[in-house]
Amino acid sequence: MDRRSLFVASCFALVVTSLSFGIRAGILNDLQGQFALTDSQISTIAATAFWGFPISMVIGGMLVDRLGMKPLMYLAFLMHLGGILLTIFANGYLTLFLSTLMIGLGNGMVEAVCNPLVASIYPENKTTKLNHFHLWFPGGIVLGTLISFVFTNMDWGWQAQMGTMLLPLAIYGYLFSKAEFPVTERVKSGVSEADMYKNLFQPLFLFMMICMLGTSITELFTGQYIDVLLHSVSENAILILFISSGVMTLGRGLAEGVVKTLKPTGMLLGSAVISTLGLYLLATQDGGMLFVSAAVFGLGVTFFWPTMIGFVAENLPNTGAVGLSVMGAAGMFAVSLYMQAMGGYYEGLVGDMNDVEAGRTVLRTTLFLPVVLSAAFAGLYMYMRKRNAV
Repeated sequence: MDRRSLFVASCFALVVTSLSFGIRAGILNDLQGQFALTDSQISTIAATAFWGFPISMVIGGMLVDRLGMKPLMYLAFLMHLGGILLTIFANGYLTLFLSTLMIGLGNGMVEAVCNPLVASIYPENKTTKLNHFHLWFPGGIVLGTLISFVFTNMDWGWQAQMGTMLLPLAIYGYLFSKAEFPVTERVKSGVSEADMYKNLFQPLFLFMMICMLGTSITELFTGQYIDVLLHSVSENAILILFISSGVMTLGRGLAEGVVKTLKPTGMLLGSAVISTLGLYLLATQDGGMLFVSAAVFGLGVTFFWPTMIGFVAENLPNTGAVGLSVMGAAGMFAVSLYMQAMGGYYEGLVGDMNDVEAGRTVLRTTLFLPVVLSAAFAGLYMYMRKRNAV
């Protein structure tokens, strides 16, 4: 199988991951009503995917060099299949909790395998192809929310919505079953496992991992409060969805020209600055300007996740698949913790003000992150220019 086929299969696997977020978010109210779940139970179910994701990523990153990519993709397939079916035939809180955990574990395994896979098959163009690969995360969320919107209006039921995930699951399962996987770059280059783990303590890697905490929270956490603000202006879920995720999908599809012009460090610096502006606008603007603000913010966070992964793959290749997995897991774990902390803060604010003002307050509190990232990435930009000039 050529590298294009491996890349297409990876994209279908990521579509299953993103559909799980988009569809699951759309059916939570249905699940709560049908199974008489408390707010605490439904919140735990929603958060479970974020627990399984980083756990699976780290374990997968540690095993991919030893076991190879194919067995771990089989495991991801089985986790996804089991989680989808268990959700469809759920009978209460426990089965929904377990099914969400299984899907989260499958999602993390996809990231653990497919990030080093894409980096291995496109060694000359890692950051661009990782952006192209990761466009299917916001793209899949767009698709998942559209499915939820259409199926809900057609009264086809939440089980049918979950069932749509079986199609891309079958496609990636079939394509990967026929595939011959390459070894990871670390194995190919002959770097020992001991040296790989030593490289995780390089100052540059530790710096990027700390920055990943901020970029992930800025990108993934903020979205839920954008929805609160935009719903105060319009109940058109499709329009809101286009603004929040459509910009990211389009931007990642056009990443090649941006990478050539700005290089990864320039992309990260520009992203942080634009994210700061977008977050400030979201926290201060009203009416139709909120849609403009959301578009600016979406542009700002477009390149964060894949470019962070791409930078490590290009500049710290000896950290291996574990390095890429630690980056992703750290980011997702940070989002989970920040969501819990800010969730309690938001609930406390709602008692004193309306949902919109509470959302604005949370966004203003979060604004420090892209500000700090702007300074950090300015330093990274200058450091890399000096290092590359030597």
